[in-house]
Amino acid sequence: MSVWSATVTRSEDGAIVVGGYDVRDLAGKFGTPLYVIDEVDMRARVSAFRDHFTAAFGRHGAKCDVFYASKSFLSSRVARWMLDEDVNMDVASGGELEIALRGGMPAERLALHGNNKSDAEMQRALEVGVGRIVLDSLDEIAVLDAIAGELGAVAPVMVRVTTGVHAGGHEYIATAHEDQKFGLSLATGAALEALRRVHAAEHLELQGIHTHIGSQILSIEAFRESAERMLRLRATFAAETGVEMPEVDLGGGYAIAYTPDAEALEARTAAFEIADAVADALAEAGGSWPRFSIEPGRAISGPAGMTLYRVGVVKRVELDEGGTRTYVAVDGGMSDNMRPITYGADYTAALAARESSAEPALSRVVGKHCESGDIVVRSVDLPSDVARGDLLAVPATGAYGRVMSNNYNALLRPAVVSVRDGEATLHVRRDTLEDLLSWDVAPDA
Repeated sequence: MSVWSATVTRSEDGAIVVGGYDVRDLAGKFGTPLYVIDEVDMRARVSAFRDHFTAAFGRHGAKCDVFYASKSFLSSRVARWMLDEDVNMDVASGGELEIALRGGMPAERLALHGNNKSDAEMQRALEVGVGRIVLDSLDEIAVLDAIAGELGAVAPVMVRVTTGVHAGGHEYIATAHEDQKFGLSLATGAALEALRRVHAAEHLELQGIHTHIGSQILSIEAFRESAERMLRLRATFAAETGVEMPEVDLGGGYAIAYTPDAEALEARTAAFEIADAVADALAEAGGSWPRFSIEPGRAISGPAGMTLYRVGVVKRVELDEGGTRTYVAVDGGMSDNMRPITYGADYTAALAARESSAEPALSRVVGKHCESGDIVVRSVDLPSDVARGDLLAVPATGAYGRVMSNNYNALLRPAVVSVRDGEATLHVRRDTLEDLLSWDVAPDA
């Protein structure tokens, strides 16, 4: 499977070209490390999810909205792209909310998530007219009801349900098991109690229920089981109150390929199989079709991005089991991609600015931080003549790269640019030394 975005090609002399832009020119203009977004690829992925889920649910006479999960990557320009492509967005903090609004996304097309939303974040959401606020705890119900009352508003809310369906890879990204911070448990009755309290609240309007079962999911069975449990909860609440909630959000978590031998969950397959699974679940649970929604953040932004690095030190190390490994150190690392050290995530890499006929060498791409776990790519065959000054490209870094970046060792966070038709557009500028020093409060002279 190709891990490179749709417009990636090689020039006659072997350099990677993305969006019609030679990566050598990108590195020269914007520096390295550099996050690069293939705009054509990202827009195509958005429209694929929108069109396939519309068609799949439409076969059953139902509606399904796409909410781009901005936590995967967000800039005001990306928010504008989402609006252009007629999809909605979810945000998980006050900061994400403001960036989305800055990009022109109408507040009514936003959903505010978060397991610990502040009073200020909830108040701001109500003031600008956010379309739905996803409640994550029993405590939050009373707090939001009081804030809405003070503002003379009615808050449109959904309740996040922990369904108990275990899916995804690393335990840190599996989000529907009981022993974790998100949502209200279906098994213990907390979810149903939350629905009762929202229904009784004077200043809350119950829109529906939401769940998110994890990330990097390949099995449709996990979504099927989650939908069955959600729709049974909806039916139970309707039988008790006479109120049939109008919306059900099934979350996201569709797997993407980070390495050539990895699998991905393709948008069309996901759409039609999930829609059919939902139809079966609804037939069993009973009731009318609600409006569904999904949140494919990583599956939109991840494959559309790559990171460019400049090679520094190249070191060959003798292995205990025999043979050698080449350590290729680049000018970034865990400050621009936290996923390998956090989740043990795998990536691949390629020589980006030239071709090579040298024999491949077992290599490990590492960063420049003071951690032995500062690994960008754990194992990849690179040309044995890779040397200081070469450019390396790491694909599939469009999600959870820049948004999780940091200034460890006082490194400067990279810029983000998008490319299309030979033009490059800056989304987020690179940190400067002036930025770094401005955050530091100097001692008195």
